Amino acid sequence: MSNSGSQVDLSAGGTVPGNGGAANPGGGVPPAGGGTGTAPGAAQPDSVAPAEDAEEEDCGPLNRCGGYTVVMIPDVTVDDLASFRPDRPTLSGEPAGFGVVGMPTNLVATASEQVLTGTLLDWDVTVRFTPSGYVFDHGDGTSARHSTGGSTWAASGAAQFTPTETSHVYRARGTYDVGVTVQYAAAVDFGDGRWRDVPGFVTATTGGYGVRVVEVRTALVEETCAEDPGGPGC
Repeated sequence: MSNSGSQVDLSAGGTVPGNGGAANPGGGVPPAGGGTGTAPGAAQPDSVAPAEDAEEEDCGPLNRCGGYTVVMIPDVTVDDLASFRPDRPTLSGEPAGFGVVGMPTNLVATASEQVLTGTLLDWDVTVRFTPSGYVFDHGDGTSARHSTGGSTWAASGAAQFTPTETSHVYRARGTYDVGVTVQYAAAVDFGDGRWRDVPGFVTATTGGYGVRVVEVRTALVEETCAEDPGGPGC
């Protein structure tokens, strides 16, 4: 008997009575009359493969079974992705660089899906980052999370100072430093074509967008400033 690790091979020989001790390669007993053959009920195959429904072998905490080691695809955390960084988003606003007290200032962030390749935990890997959330820091002590980065008034077909999903209303004059953090959902592929989601988010932040908020005062006048340059508000 020999065990190759994937199957067990069995072989045997026998002696036929009255045949001078000659070996019978088939291992069976010849039928009466000196013919050759196999006795009824004798085993036929010379190899035995593991049963398909055999219970899975317990390889223990080190994944070692019968002299070989079972290699498992590793579990990945967001901390393991430290060497894979998505690009920072872009940030802009409308009106460009300023806002009006009590009226919506439209903030727009842009980020896209990214695919990076490299080595992770000694494995060749492809990492995919997909924008999942946009956290706007308005610079006035408030922030808001949105599922989209927003769009311009022109792109949405809206008039200027129309509220949008990502717009913000400032209540006082001043200059505010606005930033945005994009939360990327990550997934990894170790070369088998199967994407495995990584719990949590990988983030990328862009700041430094200044918004100067002013007050606008209006007055009813009899004539326009072109008609009366010295009129109120002209």
